[in-house]
Amino acid sequence: MAVVVPAHNEEKLIAETIRTIPDFVDRIYVVDDRSSDGTAAATRAHGDPRVELIEHERNLGVGGAIVTGYKRALAERIDVTAVMAADAQMDPDDLEMLAGAVARGDVDYSKANRLFTGQAWEVIPRYRYLGNAVLSLLTKIASGYWHVADSQSGYTAISLAHLELLDLDRIYQRYGFPNDLLVHLNVWNARVRDYPSRPIYGVGERSGIRLRKVIPTISWLLVKGFFWRMREKYVIRDFHPLVFFYALGILSTLIGLALGITELVLRILGNAITPATIVLVALLLISGSQFTLFAMWFDMESNRDLGGRGRRSGDR
Repeated sequence: MAVVVPAHNEEKLIAETIRTIPDFVDRIYVVDDRSSDGTAAATRAHGDPRVELIEHERNLGVGGAIVTGYKRALAERIDVTAVMAADAQMDPDDLEMLAGAVARGDVDYSKANRLFTGQAWEVIPRYRYLGNAVLSLLTKIASGYWHVADSQSGYTAISLAHLELLDLDRIYQRYGFPNDLLVHLNVWNARVRDYPSRPIYGVGERSGIRLRKVIPTISWLLVKGFFWRMREKYVIRDFHPLVFFYALGILSTLIGLALGITELVLRILGNAITPATIVLVALLLISGSQFTLFAMWFDMESNRDLGGRGRRSGDR
């Protein structure tokens, strides 16, 4: 059992994070992502024999730091590798639940979900909660894991078998890492499940996240990830007719919107619109939405068995 701790300018909280990691963890990989403060010094001063400090020569982003830790775990043949942030925002009491599900073989990848608890709306800053909700919805569509929420939670555990399958260098290296990782895991039919976790805020953490930049960036990442998954999973590896439904749905919707906007502009300019044109626009939009919904339903059915086995996600 190992824990990867990606760290960037966390000298104030890194020692507390290491101190609270449970005793059943064998290895702790602290990856200093080119910090400009004393993060590395604070890690060395802690003195925990389980800790290995890995220092980046340049900043690679949180995803890049996690990938570095994952590669170290692969080299040491670690059975279960978890990820915990260096800002003490992840409850160490939940680690046994997350890692245990992977160790027992219930799932291949477990994720903490802060939204299960009734505290989430009160504890998590509203702008982050709403941004998380938007990205979680888009991640469901892009990844095919319709049962997984709280896509931005980085508190996870993964099995060695699926870590070996992933092309880690192809996964997005910055804040969208957990979203893109889910897309890649789905292509390998990994069993993924959410587990409830207590949200922790107000412990002195500093967030460098800017939603105005992050949401458009990750949204575009998920659009590309969606089409990549369709091609890899449903065309190249094992053909599925849902690709036709998605193609027809997207095409019909785009044509319907383009025609509708064109006719609206012409109407504003004083031109008449024939009933046949109105019917055509409506038919295209209705057909497009139906084709898309059918494709989503096929995708949900195809991934139904990827929720793992054993206890349900809401059980402690």
